[in-house]
Amino acid sequence: MSDILIDKSTTALVVIDLQKGIVGRPTVPYTTEAVVGNAAALAAACRENGMPVFLVRVKPSPDWKDALRPKADAGWPSHTPPPDWAEIAPEVGPKPGDFTITKRQWGAFYGTDLDLQLRRRGIAAIVLCGIATEFGVESTARDAYERGYQQVFACDAMAGMSAESHANAIERIFPRIGQVRRTEEIIAALRLDAVPHGR
Repeated sequence: MSDILIDKSTTALVVIDLQKGIVGRPTVPYTTEAVVGNAAALAAACRENGMPVFLVRVKPSPDWKDALRPKADAGWPSHTPPPDWAEIAPEVGPKPGDFTITKRQWGAFYGTDLDLQLRRRGIAAIVLCGIATEFGVESTARDAYERGYQQVFACDAMAGMSAESHANAIERIFPRIGQVRRTEEIIAALRLDAVPHGR
């Protein structure tokens, strides 16, 4: 599908958790190398068009007091991350003019100034990508939807921990709250004259 309309003056790229401690994990249906490569291509295209690029990373506070530890049937294993765990993958950035957002939970809006920084720059729409589809990306997408942002999901610039959970987000959740497109389609749309999004 190529019916994607992007107003370059009111759209930003938001990249979720493409950091050294996460891109080394196995993902499906795309490898982390493929996701990083596509995200880097999107970031380069956005920068060329004067669009803001927000690189989101997850990093607990030094004492880990802000890390959630609910009783859960499939909780996360505890580990001590290496010093460079939260560094953004160098292929993606940051480049001069990019914004780095540090979050403590899955979603990029909760407890951060992402919403503030987007709105102060007149951003009404976001292109969203990253890892993992069903955790950080989907949590951010649901929050963005509730805040009224238009969304375009770069489906081949994100990957999940399982094929089923990735597919559920791509096929059932994201089409209800935005447009799901491939990286090449989004980059092609950026070459067109800007067409305003509806707010």
